[in-house]
Amino acid sequence: EKHRFILFGTYPFEQHWRPALAKPVAERLAKAKRQMERLNKKGEKLDPVVIEGRAIARTFWGKAWCDHLEAHCDFWNRLPRGRSYVRSGSVCDLVIGPGHVAARVVGNDLYRVEIDIKKLQPARWTAIRKSSTGGIASVVELLRGRLSAAVMGIMTHPTKGLFPRPHEIAMRCSCPDYATMCKHVAATLYGVGARLDSRPELLFVLRGGDQMQLIDEAVRSGGLTDA
Repeated sequence: EKHRFILFGTYPFEQHWRPALAKPVAERLAKAKRQMERLNKKGEKLDPVVIEGRAIARTFWGKAWCDHLEAHCDFWNRLPRGRSYVRSGSVCDLVIGPGHVAARVVGNDLYRVEIDIKKLQPARWTAIRKSSTGGIASVVELLRGRLSAAVMGIMTHPTKGLFPRPHEIAMRCSCPDYATMCKHVAATLYGVGARLDSRPELLFVLRGGDQMQLIDEAVRSGGLTDA
């Protein structure tokens, strides 16, 4: 099984692949549907990523995750094909757990993707909590991303916030593509952003941080409301 850490070149894949993306989309949609039907008949419970419209993510946490991915030059050259795959419904199953993402993605075959993400270091999580003290009024406000600009800046800081940096991510796929980030891995990473739209608490599960600790800080600071 392949287990590869991040190493990328700088070839402009966005321009290279764009003319070839439109043709296979309908075919991938049909193939993904057939694969899911086959797995469902076997009794497997799938949690597919469903994208409605062109935007992969629409809420604060989902968009912030995707923006963070695209901000790293380590990722940009492989992400375009991943966007196409996740939009076409190729991510048939996505499970997010502590420090780990598992997915099944339809390509020429049904591939398994495994992504390991290092948990937040205790010192980093403590700094996030303390810096956010008094700036989070409720769990609802936190999970819906209704935060002050200052708190949003803390949470989404590229090196000190909640999101993983490239060196904190290890990824592998069962496909024959030996690139570190194949299109199936890229689709899975975008799928995480889409999933955070509906279940933003999974970001805290993934990174090993308890969102209730942020609320506890607000309680101690006297800034918690009933919102």
